[in-house]
Amino acid sequence: CELKLHIRIPMDAWRQWIRHRTANVNEYSTRYSIAIDSMQETSPKEWRYQSVGNRQGSSGYLDETLGEYFSKQEKELQDKIFSVYNERIDKGVAREQARKDLPLSTYTEAYWKVDLHNLLHFLALRMDSHAQLEIREYATTIGENIVSKWCPIAWEAFMDYNFHSKHLSRLEQEIIKLINTSSKEEVITKMVEFGLLNSDISVPKKSRERDELEEKLEELGIQKVW
Repeated sequence: CELKLHIRIPMDAWRQWIRHRTANVNEYSTRYSIAIDSMQETSPKEWRYQSVGNRQGSSGYLDETLGEYFSKQEKELQDKIFSVYNERIDKGVAREQARKDLPLSTYTEAYWKVDLHNLLHFLALRMDSHAQLEIREYATTIGENIVSKWCPIAWEAFMDYNFHSKHLSRLEQEIIKLINTSSKEEVITKMVEFGLLNSDISVPKKSRERDELEEKLEELGIQKVW
């Protein structure tokens, strides 16, 4: 059971997509062909802040006035770069060299053929809230508009037992058990022991593990006690 897609996608998102080496790929090559005259544009409302808790993610949106400035700047930059690229091509510069300054917002195209097992693994990672928004939108479209209609039973099982399921580490299981069976003091003692809190809990401590635990507790409707 395989799916073959014809994709048009910006290079920055494609770099993440192509890391999944479980599919057959035939990509448009700017070494042999003229670059696609299309680049991803960011609207003033779409510029995002860097996430504080996730160095690979984003969180929240910039003020639209500042976004307008960046969108205008982006358009000018893209126009200039593509003008330079086209001039190089017109003057006879080799395509493989003329392309070297094209930005990651440039679109590429590819045929991507993948079996259902590996496709669902791809969707589990790229539909996740921690994935970059741009590739998450592609993955969500594939899942909700294609896979759900193509393999409805498999899709429903995937959503029930994979995508909407929760993996709990041993540490997280112990904390949840303590929340349900022990005092607040015992929970905090164990949190300190696990390195999730400072011994003086009034002093903030950065902890990715604690942040992930708190996120899961919120999703499960369990109130944290620290």
